[in-house]
Amino acid sequence: MADHAVSDDPEVQAQLDRLWSLSPGADILGLERISRLLERLGDPHRALPPVFHVAGTNGKGSTCAFLRAAMEADGKQVHVFTSPHLVRFNERIRIAGALIENAPLARYLERVLDIAEDVNASFFEVTTAAAFLAFAEHRADACIVEVGLGGRLDATNILVDPVVCGIAQLGIDHQAFLGDTLEKIAAEKAGIAKAGAPLVTQRYPDMLHPVMIDAVARAGTDWIGQGDDWDAAAYRDRLHYRDRFGRLDTPLPRLAGAHQVQNAALAFAMLRHQQAVPLPEAALKAAPLWAHWPARLQRLERGPLLAPLPHGATAWLDGGHNAAAGEAIAAYFTDDRLEGQPLHLIIGMLANKEVDSFLAPFAGKVVHIHALPVPGHDHHPPARFTAVADRWGIGCTAHNTPAAAVHSVAADAASQGDPTPKLLIGGSLYLAGEVLRLNEQMPD
Repeated sequence: MADHAVSDDPEVQAQLDRLWSLSPGADILGLERISRLLERLGDPHRALPPVFHVAGTNGKGSTCAFLRAAMEADGKQVHVFTSPHLVRFNERIRIAGALIENAPLARYLERVLDIAEDVNASFFEVTTAAAFLAFAEHRADACIVEVGLGGRLDATNILVDPVVCGIAQLGIDHQAFLGDTLEKIAAEKAGIAKAGAPLVTQRYPDMLHPVMIDAVARAGTDWIGQGDDWDAAAYRDRLHYRDRFGRLDTPLPRLAGAHQVQNAALAFAMLRHQQAVPLPEAALKAAPLWAHWPARLQRLERGPLLAPLPHGATAWLDGGHNAAAGEAIAAYFTDDRLEGQPLHLIIGMLANKEVDSFLAPFAGKVVHIHALPVPGHDHHPPARFTAVADRWGIGCTAHNTPAAAVHSVAADAASQGDPTPKLLIGGSLYLAGEVLRLNEQMPD
């Protein structure tokens, strides 16, 4: 599924227009094109601050947020490269702690595109090259790089000497590119392993252990796996972490959802199994409360989009879109959190995502499904969600816009005399970005 981006800055938009004219407009994997781009730019990826490289099906972005929070709590300056963006393209590139400004973003894109015309590079490859160029030319104490798709053949895997590599939760997603079994997907993710950089992972089923062992053997490094080399759990409203270096007791993450405990712990494990960026224990303890990552069980403010809802309404936004994400999100909505009320679900999903496996954990929690398109992308039609609603014995209504869906929820709440409806908007990060834009909650 191709990336999409527009900008309200004319200089940035001019470069995005150039990118669209040169890019093949689809996901393509391999390191040949990114290698050619970076070589022509003087190999900036070889001049980065200490690199923390993070892969995973779910949770890799949150793990990056915890890594950044811990380092910044110690006063360190950190470059960060993540994807996709939600509202503004600038969100992908954070230079020494701040989102890249429009003027330098336009210049870096221009410098890459000026040497890219015969490379046939993808949108993501050009973006990666621009980010590495920017990072190499600005001082920082560390660099956090999130894998885009997979790992082994992802453009970010051109990195040669990260100080540590991490893999978050594994699940079935992007089967057309990564394979249709967990073993194949794990092998692609573990392809980021590098000599001298410990490969730190969350807990995986026993069937994946040979995959990890093979990956680190090929790379010439060590596997630091949860359960054997480190572990963590939530207990009595605290996060308890332990490894061979000792124990750590921190607040629970501010980011919502029980799964964030494991993402924070993965960040701790990565930080504690490298020496290039030493941090005091106080910084690790601050990270769970400092970390912020939008569109991950994010509580929405009462902005323009949500204004039609009654003042007692509660709305969450999450861009998760696969089976594992569905399980994690649904688990958050306990009877206590919903205060005994059902959930109104506003959803749009890309056509290459599995609707049934994502929605299955929500059975019995949802009172009505409101189906949306995902603008600018191939997406599932309303009938796909109606089929699920019919099985559950609930209604499904199709809308053209998020605003129309919110108005419908508000009308339902008014007709039922419900002053405190509960609402989840989700199914796609692209839809999540549109919701944040319409509600005037711009990621920063």
